[in-house]
Amino acid sequence: MMKRFPSSTSRRYADRDDAGRQLAEALADFRGQRPLVLAIPRGGVPVGRIVADALDGDLDVVLVRKLGSPINCEVAIGAVDEQGRVQLTASAGVAGAGMSYVRAEAARQLATIRKRRAAYSPGRHPADPTGRVVIVVDDGLATGATMRAALAAVRRQHPALLVAAVPVAAPESLAELEDLADRVVCLLAPAHFRAVGAFYGEFEPVDDTDVLHLLSAPPRADAGLPVPQAVTFDLPDACLPGDLAMPPDARGLVIFAHGSGADRDSPRDRCLAHLLQRSGMGTLLFDMLTPEEVISPAAVFDIAALADRLAAVVAAVRRDPALGQLPLGLFGAGTGAGAVLAVAAQRPRDVAAVVSRSGRPDLAGAATLARVTAPTLLIVAGLDRQVLSLNRAAQRRIPAKNELAVVPGATHLFPEPGTLETASRLARDWFARWLGTRIHAPRRKPSNGPDAGRLAG
Repeated sequence: MMKRFPSSTSRRYADRDDAGRQLAEALADFRGQRPLVLAIPRGGVPVGRIVADALDGDLDVVLVRKLGSPINCEVAIGAVDEQGRVQLTASAGVAGAGMSYVRAEAARQLATIRKRRAAYSPGRHPADPTGRVVIVVDDGLATGATMRAALAAVRRQHPALLVAAVPVAAPESLAELEDLADRVVCLLAPAHFRAVGAFYGEFEPVDDTDVLHLLSAPPRADAGLPVPQAVTFDLPDACLPGDLAMPPDARGLVIFAHGSGADRDSPRDRCLAHLLQRSGMGTLLFDMLTPEEVISPAAVFDIAALADRLAAVVAAVRRDPALGQLPLGLFGAGTGAGAVLAVAAQRPRDVAAVVSRSGRPDLAGAATLARVTAPTLLIVAGLDRQVLSLNRAAQRRIPAKNELAVVPGATHLFPEPGTLETASRLARDWFARWLGTRIHAPRRKPSNGPDAGRLAG
């Protein structure tokens, strides 16, 4: 049985953890059956760790290796499993792979498999799939050769049910799995597939040390994070997609306004969103600009227009029966900080707290900053001298409770080890301090003005 979900070529996962959480939600029917999750190293292991923890299952690896083409080693002509069995693709002959080449390549890859088994399973035997629900996981399928070999290898060990599960796949590769698995689960199968990494905001290589750590780690505390719900805001001038993630009994909701060149898939903003969710706060990340506007400097720096859109989103949230009574926080990065402060000044009864990270609060204007009444935290990288100066000047104009937090040794985008985590914790603590009580905001009637946004799931 094939289980697919609505997809688009523009959708991306923030990282493998994000993909794992969404995949776990699609596999929720297996919770309570103690499934055996077999991840394909290396990239499938971070995804598998999340899935296994969320389903209260066990995690191990299934070791198969692709056989590279003699023309281009990155192109698979087949795969070999842990028992040395070889499966070739239909294109193997076209690639000029004669049997002598295949035997030599298979021997080389089998040696790698045995070395990895010794490293990944020191002192123990691989998990036995016999009679169990087995879910084979990878971070995505291009040719699908490795997944096909993995499924064939596991099938020979007589599982009770065999499931193939991936966040993204080329449609033609996905179709080839139906005869190998009892169920195939894929969240995203775009018609114009390029490469697995193209559908991830962050797709860093996974090494053997990472794999060993994930296999030996206790269940992850963040495995149960809420899976984002896709929402849409139909505004007079644009239709803006968003991701809403609400933990049970959320204590508040933080709405994100991204800076220039970023969207709701920003890894930095996703990092903060996950931290907020673990602390019991909901998050709403949405694209403030259309794809055409993102490449327009005029649109990126049109703070008034960005503020109008953000205000419309705030109004739509306030009208929503499930969200309307939650205290709202606004988070802005880069130019988004100017829009956030403008909305805080315009809608003081709706905004309980504001945080800016590497932001341009000065873009809101002196008169607007003077009307901000929400408690405001300005987070700036210590080595970002110009932005630090602009934030200090803006801070003096904000009459509300406010603080300036400087992260030492960090540059504008916080790429230095530990600096992004520090900035995220500062933001989390500020919102946790001020989003403590539900408020009762007055209901507003829909209009044709900037409040015309619609929160649609």
